[in-house]
Amino acid sequence: MSSEGKKLFNIIILGVSFMFIFTAFQSCGNIAQTVITNLNSTDFHGSGYTSMSIIYGVLSASNLISPSLVAIVGPQFSMVVSGVFYSLYIAVFIQPATWAFYTASVLIGIAAAVLWTAQGNCLTENSDENTIGRNSGIFWALLQCSLIFGNLYIYFAWQGKTHISESDRRTVFIALTVISLVGTVLFFLIRKQEDTKAPGDDDSTNEILGESSSARNKMMRAVAAFKKSITLSFTKEMLLLSVTTAYTGLVLTFFSGVYGTCIGAVNRFGSEEKSLIGLSGIFIGVGEILGGGVFGLLSKRSGSGRNPVVMLGILVHFIAFYLIFFNMPNDAPIAPMEGTDQVAYMIPSKEVAMLCSFLLGLGDSCFNTQLLSILGFLYSEDSAPAFAIFKFVQSICAAVAYFYSNYFLLQWQLLIMVLVGFFGTITFFTVEWGAAAALAARGSDYSSI
Repeated sequence: MSSEGKKLFNIIILGVSFMFIFTAFQSCGNIAQTVITNLNSTDFHGSGYTSMSIIYGVLSASNLISPSLVAIVGPQFSMVVSGVFYSLYIAVFIQPATWAFYTASVLIGIAAAVLWTAQGNCLTENSDENTIGRNSGIFWALLQCSLIFGNLYIYFAWQGKTHISESDRRTVFIALTVISLVGTVLFFLIRKQEDTKAPGDDDSTNEILGESSSARNKMMRAVAAFKKSITLSFTKEMLLLSVTTAYTGLVLTFFSGVYGTCIGAVNRFGSEEKSLIGLSGIFIGVGEILGGGVFGLLSKRSGSGRNPVVMLGILVHFIAFYLIFFNMPNDAPIAPMEGTDQVAYMIPSKEVAMLCSFLLGLGDSCFNTQLLSILGFLYSEDSAPAFAIFKFVQSICAAVAYFYSNYFLLQWQLLIMVLVGFFGTITFFTVEWGAAAALAARGSDYSSI
């Protein structure tokens, strides 16, 4: 297999591995609060929103050290270990205990930081400035297939159920745990790039020298990665992109946890309210996959760069927020176990709710594919620190959003996303115009990005 073929193979395996892991994890996050609401009459006293807030809070802090950990153990092994912790978190729901639930939340926060830093490093190592857009699209489309499969199962398994029994819960989470472990094992298929060594090098001498300096070199790489993360954090481009990244964190919280909870709380949806959570996740996934395919795989056919895609993303999201505001009761995110009988500005419509799910996924893919692309382009030599900063900002904003989701009515959550999204779009445009100018100065074709 050629070098380019091997790189494409690695990208596909990376995407498929993430697809399996996040089929399990995103399905878990989508139904966690609904499942926990049915558990709170027992000895279990946890909150899905609080758990997600802990996860993203720990994730944001762990991104300060994740580049160093990836530099020491390598991206492949980092992703394998992280995948194991994802599986452990999901397995907690098989027989929930409050202490295990929150302990696993802390551990998966650390694992997630390492996983996404290693993913960014692996994506960049197997791409160049001509393929980063394509590879980002392939990875994102494969990753978001996870929303289809897990939620499809939930939709059919919970069809017509208003209460989630112990048997239902165990069946779902045993299956999700196994799926997560399959994705973890697939990381072993990623092929390492061949070492380039000049003819005549003495292997035995290199081996001896390597063993004697291995620990020192790893520590030096770890320290260098940490210093680079701090330095990159204060560059103009990274500060501007942080506003856009913050918006993706708020949206991630909304579509992966809050919106599904809103749908499941609307009593006017009748016996379908719980199964509609899974159907919503499917429509989100369709939007994500469509966006990843169109704006990633076909990016080279357009010479207009990333800005039009981001503009489309914010417009699609604003339409979704407007429709959700009219369709969903204001107290839906914080409704009790009995649900809510309130009505917004229209009688709640299942069709409108599913359309909004699709628009949320499509808009999110617009932002994330272009952020992955521009980070890989701007920081091709410092991919691990750059992607660690990206996940740091995204996750800390997701943590804040999960925290206030316990208390804020729907209208205030939507308003926050509208304001941050507006300013995040402007800051992305600013960075993209600078990237286009730099590319033109090098004499490259703008459409190659």
